[in-house]
Amino acid sequence: MQPLTTSSRLRNDFPPDARYLIGVSGGRDSVTLLHWLISLGYKKLIVCHLNHQLRGRSSDADACFVQKLVATSNEKIVGQALRLPGRQKGKQSACPTTKMSHIDFELGRANVRSLAKKKKTSIETAAREARYSFFAEAAKRHCCHTIFLAHHADDLVETFLFNLIRGAGPIGLAGMRSVSTRRIDGVDLTIVRPLLSVWRTDIDKYVHERHLRFREDATNKTLAAMRNRIRNSIIPHLEKNLGRNIRQNIWRTAMIAAEEEKWIDNEAPDFTNLHLLVPGLRALPVALQRRAILKWLRTQNISEVGFDVIERVRSLADRDAPIAKVNLPRDRHARRRAGRIFLE
Repeated sequence: MQPLTTSSRLRNDFPPDARYLIGVSGGRDSVTLLHWLISLGYKKLIVCHLNHQLRGRSSDADACFVQKLVATSNEKIVGQALRLPGRQKGKQSACPTTKMSHIDFELGRANVRSLAKKKKTSIETAAREARYSFFAEAAKRHCCHTIFLAHHADDLVETFLFNLIRGAGPIGLAGMRSVSTRRIDGVDLTIVRPLLSVWRTDIDKYVHERHLRFREDATNKTLAAMRNRIRNSIIPHLEKNLGRNIRQNIWRTAMIAAEEEKWIDNEAPDFTNLHLLVPGLRALPVALQRRAILKWLRTQNISEVGFDVIERVRSLADRDAPIAKVNLPRDRHARRRAGRIFLE
């Protein structure tokens, strides 16, 4: 494999002797990432596995598989299996001080179906939010705010098309970056995706050559979720009818969008106060207005921030706006008063 972040650059930016979180579902992608990182000398990893409770016994079997995988990895690292019962989500402990090289294990559980129903979101959205919340909790427990995730080139292509269909802007089309920072539940989590230029076929080859065991999620082959339809139907249909491999071109477009999105994000001012000053917002170009509002809403813990939500808030800065209050997701509101926009 030749990751986007090369081995030498990865080790320079993220030294192997430090501790890092790593998300491991038990599927071939995350198992490959874990194996590859250990081979590079990363031996103080904290494997984070969230049981989504969506597939009954199969979900429990995934958790058991990952726990055994951690134990097996430790046998190779320290010569003996360590007792790793898996700390449950929600239990707090002091930050570890040990310098011993071994793989730790964090196990969490979330009733994703119930969360989706409660929040009126899709299963996929609820699962993603639950995972990142779990990662943030693990980061707090271990005082370790960097996590490795196993997203690869095909994931980037599928995300690009998914967001394009939804009518996303530059942020959505950028999809993923090899290194990014996301604020979750008050935690600034650095997300590292070393395999973002590695294709699924390369991962299959890596797994086959090293005889790696993994768990196969049968739901990945169904057409129920939009992402699965893009993967199993839309992309193959386009390639067949266009007579070319479109994945590489879409991947390149997504990477260009990611770099440009990073630049505009750095240009936009940070509004971290509880309110937005309307005159300052009006003085910005429209593109920076939208980015500033997005960053502000995220610091105020407003989720599901899309184009429509941003435009509703931006309309409050319009001198001719007939209204001074707009609705936000989950029964929140933004209001303008005395030259300020605030939440209630």
